[in-house]
Parts: sequence; structure tokens; C-alpha cells
Amino acid sequence: MRTDTGQIVHLADYRPTDFVLERVDLTFELDPTATRVEARLIFHRREGVDAGLPLILDGDELGLSELRLDQIDLKPEQFDVSPEQLTIRDLPESQPFEITVVTIINPEANTQLMGLYRTNGIYCTQCEAEGFRRITYFPDRPDVLAPYTITIVADKASNPLLLSNGNFLGGGNYDEGRHFAAWFDPFPKPSYLFALVAGDLGVVEDTFTTVSGRDVTLKIFVEHGKEPRAAYAMDALKRSMAWDEERFGREYDLDIFMIVAVSDFNMGAMENKGLNVFNDKYVLADPETATDQDYANIEAIIAHEYFHNWTGNRITCRDWFQLCLKEGLTVYRDHEFSADMRSRAVKRIAEVRHLKAEQFPEDAGPLAHPVRPTTYREINNFYTTTVYEKGSEVTRMIATLLGRDLFKKGMDLYFERHDGDAATVEDFVKCFEEAADRDLSQFSRWYHQAGTPMVTASSAYDAAEKTFTLSLEQTVPATPGQPVKEPMHIPLSFALILDNGSIAEPTAVTGGEISGDVLHLTERKQTFTFSGVASRPVLSLNRSFSAPINLDLSQPSADLAHIARHDSDLFARWQAITDLALPNLMQAARDVGEGKPIDCDPAFVEALLEAADDDSLEPAFRAQVLALPSEADIARELGGKNDPDAIHAARQAIIAIIADKGAAVFQRLFDTLRIDGPFAPSAEDAGKRALRNSALSYLSYADGGILRAAEAYSAADNMTDMIQALTVLAHRFPGKSETANALGAFLKRFETNPLVLDKWFSIQATIPGPGALARVKALMEDPHFVATNPNRVRSLIGAFAFSNPTGFNRADGEGYRFLAKQILAIDPRNPQLAARILTSMRSWRSLEPVRADHARAALAEIERTSELSTDVRDIVERMLKA
Repeated sequence: MRTDTGQIVHLADYRPTDFVLERVDLTFELDPTATRVEARLIFHRREGVDAGLPLILDGDELGLSELRLDQIDLKPEQFDVSPEQLTIRDLPESQPFEITVVTIINPEANTQLMGLYRTNGIYCTQCEAEGFRRITYFPDRPDVLAPYTITIVADKASNPLLLSNGNFLGGGNYDEGRHFAAWFDPFPKPSYLFALVAGDLGVVEDTFTTVSGRDVTLKIFVEHGKEPRAAYAMDALKRSMAWDEERFGREYDLDIFMIVAVSDFNMGAMENKGLNVFNDKYVLADPETATDQDYANIEAIIAHEYFHNWTGNRITCRDWFQLCLKEGLTVYRDHEFSADMRSRAVKRIAEVRHLKAEQFPEDAGPLAHPVRPTTYREINNFYTTTVYEKGSEVTRMIATLLGRDLFKKGMDLYFERHDGDAATVEDFVKCFEEAADRDLSQFSRWYHQAGTPMVTASSAYDAAEKTFTLSLEQTVPATPGQPVKEPMHIPLSFALILDNGSIAEPTAVTGGEISGDVLHLTERKQTFTFSGVASRPVLSLNRSFSAPINLDLSQPSADLAHIARHDSDLFARWQAITDLALPNLMQAARDVGEGKPIDCDPAFVEALLEAADDDSLEPAFRAQVLALPSEADIARELGGKNDPDAIHAARQAIIAIIADKGAAVFQRLFDTLRIDGPFAPSAEDAGKRALRNSALSYLSYADGGILRAAEAYSAADNMTDMIQALTVLAHRFPGKSETANALGAFLKRFETNPLVLDKWFSIQATIPGPGALARVKALMEDPHFVATNPNRVRSLIGAFAFSNPTGFNRADGEGYRFLAKQILAIDPRNPQLAARILTSMRSWRSLEPVRADHARAALAEIERTSELSTDVRDIVERMLKA
């Protein structure tokens, strides 16, 4: 584990390598504890580079075994070597030369799960961002692209499968008991896209015929016996390939596409060229073990990694500062795919919920950074919701500004111009500027300025003049390292809704640019005047969340209810009900803190129940309406000095009021939405299950709620319904015999299924209240808890820290001290996992003073530890510094 404080890397310091890498030939002789890696690398000195400059290769905890120049052993005075770097001198001035590096590595001992590791008998790699340097000394940076030839030698009995990137060249017997396989990837790629998998796995096979008529072999490798559970993943893959051809004109380029599912993996999945490696939770599914959300996640992540073949692989990043160029863009593409496969409105609501729950707090806290950062200490800590989700929103705004046709034209130009390149954000934006003949320099501030813009809006209607005036003001808050911000270009989709529900069509608009239903806020203050508006309209602003902003727009309850009933944009209708809900929830939290009785605006309850009971609306949308803003949402809106216990009590009280007022509605939904017949993971059926289970949650607040939930658990014939009923029992009725019986039955039924057991751990880790910490500690002693498995750690410790506001944020600080202890235990074996769980404390400054002091002390305890990884030290120092 690297325990140095980490060198600060600056975007401004970028320069190309001194040497050009022409070709990579790798030979692996696999052994659990002593794998021999021979790397033969052909370089030539870049034109204009001083002939005396050495070749410098990166390493990480490596030991050099052999080193040759053009097959001649180098003398000790010709090189310097350490575990982190290999420097080679006296190299040819102009002609190409071959460097041969041999290292011996121990995959079995690699608990960091970066580089080459072995888990459950399977050899596997994870090289993004800087894992390849744990395999061999190499110029391990994304702008070093070369074709790769890979030869793998291994014991035949234990490793019948030998897989790598590209197309299969051939294989056969090697020596006694061993065999080999050779692979060639003709498309130049950076080292972070290298992959190797070896072991004994089952396979699901299919084919896909591309738009040009080429047949591509598709293979998904899983543990033996789990092949049927990969069927949905295969279906999602084929739909992704067809969609990318139709929507973006991108055809697959190799003869084979492979996915390998493994259980020990730090990330969700990895887009290695032609050989994707997945966390098995995003591949395996069947009705008995996977929820509707699991199916949706598999569909989205299969698509995301496949789409990387062009946005990430064929065109990669010049440096890691450009990470949003592959991740944010590809998230946008997978969001569009899911919207086309399912419900566009419901998908958009889910995206914005996630953005506000995860990215907005990041933008408002000590870990805030621009979509394209300018400095970093540990790149692994920048795989963030800002890079991914906000990066996606920036791409979406480009599509909004330009329109679908010009956006497609810009994407086509990007693919044509930069295929085979390591590109930059500037390269990307320039393609759209040229395609649309438009200056996007101000818009590009979305890449460079951190923080969530606040747009304050006010309006007035002049009945005599028949004009509607909209005044807007934007501010971007100060963030670490960026105290002063410039005005952004903010596209705001809008509608003026008349009394009869129709959309007003003004005869003229002044005050700024408007294109279609989008107005462009480009100044700090702007006033738009709409003429020819016959009657006072209701303003619907930032429809479909056209810009990732905070909107301060005070509207009467009647106006919000009007939007909720009449806006043609379903997202806006959901947002209006959310805007009705939040003031009630916030006031209830204040009332709890002051010991006052809790009340609720009847207009809010009426609008919510009206939408829930409207069978003309799709069930999945109605389920989203019924999912009130979370406790974290309420805390974010309250601003600071939050009491998690008061927020929890307030939200529960509001839910109880709604449950009482809507009892008949919820009973009808629960009774009529049961699906008879076999389970189907379709969007339609998933929506019905979601709405029915939302009704069950509200019904649990009525008399007999525990019996109804227990009956629902017993009657469930699929994992979606079973998990929802079990969650209602555990969270609403902890300690009751019905709950204990259900939890025990669930464990007995699924104790041999790790992915389902993760759900069992998470449900219990997120039971609210002061008993949560003792419960988590007890579960850590359970024989099913595996501290070395990232999924299991996330399902218990991660779920507790991220998703249990009352249990984690105990007033006595014990939750924070527990987490600090766990971070220090996880860090030596898996720094990435430790650092990511630690970010659960990013909003500690928003807590009330007693809790905030406890949180600060726990973070300081971590910071004082001398043997911290760079990953964890970077996070904890930034959280304490800001």
C-alpha cells in the first residue's frame, strides 16, 4: 500500500511523453503467488526530444527481475529502479528500440484488487486508473496508446479459460500440465484498458449481426451453475449494440465481445476493450433473486460499459483531468438508452433524485471540484458523481442548446475527427461549436467552475398590457480553491400554463435569447418580458431539469397544484408535488425541534393523492410521486445545523398524515395492482409493482400494518415484492416477532446466494434509530459477513454510513467513531474502498454543533494515523481543510 502523502498533479503541467510507444507484447506465466510477467515494449524517441533524456516507467510495489535493451541485459549503471519507478539511460537517439521488463508478482496477496489479483480461484485485472503499473513497469498514462499482443500460460486443469483483449489468435498445449492462449487487439489503447481473466467459469453465448453484416460472437462468463441468471444481461447487451448503431451510428469493431462477472470487484464494471469485467451484481438476475431495480441497473450498466467502446476506448482521455470526457458523456448515453427502453419521464426523475442526493452535497461541501478538475493528489478519488452525473448533465445541456440534429452532427464530427485519439474537453466542445456555428466558451464554464448555481426567479403579470415579466438572477457559490465565479450559460426550459391547462404562446419575447421552449440565462441578472399573454399564467421553470441548478422560485400552493395537474412535462408535475412537499417536511422538522404539533398543507396532500389515484398516469410515475423527499433531501434544503432525529420524526409524521388521508386510495392500489402470471422484468410490470409496494408502505401506518406486511412477505413470488415487504417489516416494526421470523426465513432461504445476502445485510444496517450501531456490530460477527468482499462491506458498513441518518449520526458520536475505526481497518487492504466509504462524512459541517464536533474529532483521529493510504489521506485532509 502506498502511504506517501501523494504528489499534487496539475493540469497545467501536462506535456507529451518523451518516447512514443509503438507496440506492446506481454507474456504472463500465471501462478497464484509468483506470476511471471514479461513485457516487451518497442519505443522511439519523440521528435525534438533531447537525446540525453532517459526513459521513465511507472511502478507500484514492483520488484524488477530482468531488464534488457534489444535483448541484451542492461548493466546496473544504465538504470535506476525502485518499487515505484524504473529509469533507463543510454538509449538510441532516433531509431526504435525494444525494452524487455520481467517482473514477478503475487496475485493471491493483492487485496487492493488493483492490477492483477486472484480471488475465488479466478485471475482478474483492474487497471483503471493506475493499476497496470502494479503488473509491470510501464508509461502508465492514458495518452500512451499502442496495439497489444498478449500470451497467457497457465495450469490447464485450474484455468481452462485464458482471456484477454481483442481477437483470439489461437492456443494449445504449452508444457506438462500447462496450456497457452494468444490474443491481439489491433486498436491502439492505453494501459488502463488492458484486461486478463483466467480460471474455470461457465459461459452464455450468443451472436450479434452488426449493421454492416458482420457476425460478432458474444460471451458472458459466470460461475458454473449461474449461467441462466446471465440471460437478461445478454439481452441488454444485444439491445445496447442495436441502439448505439441506430442512435449514434456506432458499430462494434472486433470479432468478439466478452463480459466476465466476478464477486470481488471495487467498481461496478470496467470497459476493457473487448473484455469487460463486471461486479457480478450487475450481471446476474432472475425473478427469485433480483429486484426490478437490479434488472434496471444491469440494463444500464451493461449499456454504459458497451458504449465506452467508442466514448472511452476508440476515443480516450489525453490525461485523467479529462475523465468526464469519457464518463460523463457515456453516462449521458446510457441515460438516453434507458429512457428509450423504459419511461423517459420516470428515468429523468430517478436521475435527478440521484443527482440531488449525491452530487449536490458533493458540490456544496469540502470535496467539491469542477467537472474537469485542474489538480489532484489521488486520481481514484475523482471517480465522483461530479465527473459522472454532473458531467452527464453538461452533455445533456449541450444537446438542449443545440437541438437533436445539431447535437448528432457534433457527435459525428467528434467520432470522425478523434477516432484513435486521446482527446480533451476542448476537442469535444470544438466539434459542437463547428457543427452548430456557435460560440460555447461561456457555456464551457460548466466544465471549469465547481458548485451548483443558484437561480433566483420572480415574476409579475400586467393584465392591462397582457405582459408577463420574468426576472432571473444567478449566483455560483464559492468552493474550495474557487472563491470567485463568473456567470454561467444556463438553459432553462419553461412553459406558461394558462387556467385551462394549455400553454401560452406569447406574440413576442424580449430580454435575451429564447430557442423554442428554452430561455438562455447568460448574465448575472436578466429580465424576460413576454407579450400577448391573455391571462395570468402559471410559470413552470427548469422543466425536465434542463439545467442542474438550485431554483429559488416562490410559488403559491395553488400554482404548484396547477402545474401538478396540467403540465405536459411529467417531470415538472413531479417537481411541483416535490416543491409542495418540501416546505411541509422542513416546517415539520422545525416543529419537532421546538416541541410543536405537526400539521400538513391540505393542498399538498390533495395533489399527491390525486396523482396517485390517477389511472391515466403510468404506475411508475405515480410511485415516484409517492416517494417523498428523503431525510437527506430535507437536511440539504434546511441548510445547516441539522438534527437527523428531528428530520426523521418529522418525515414519519407527514407520511402518517398522508397514509391516514389516503387510506382508501392505498388500499385500492394494493388490491388491484397485483400481477397474476409469470414474472417479467418489463418496465410496465415493474411500474405496477413499484406503485403497489408504495401503497404497502403507506398502509403499514394503519392499524394492522404489521400483519399486512407479514402477509405480503409470505405471499411474495418475486424478489421485488419480498424485499419491499421485508424492508417495511424491519424498518417499521424492528424487534417484533413477525420481523424476526421474516429475517430468519430470508437468511435460511438465501444464505448460499451472496448477492441476495447483501440485501439482507443492507436492510438491517439501515433500520433507523439508536439501536442501529449495535445491530451493525453484531452483524459484523455474523459468519456470513466477509470483510474482504467489497460488496459485503458496502452492504453493511457502507449502507449504515450513507443511508442511515439517525443510526449513523448519533448525538453521542459513536457512529462516527465506529466508522473511523472501520476505515483504518479497511485501508491497509483496500484503500479505494476505504476512501469511498469515508466520503459518507462529506456533509459533516451541516450537522448541529454537538454532532459536528464529534464528526470532526473522528476525522481528526483518522488524519493523525501515520500509515494512511494516499487515497484516504487525500479525502480526510480535504474534508477537514475546507
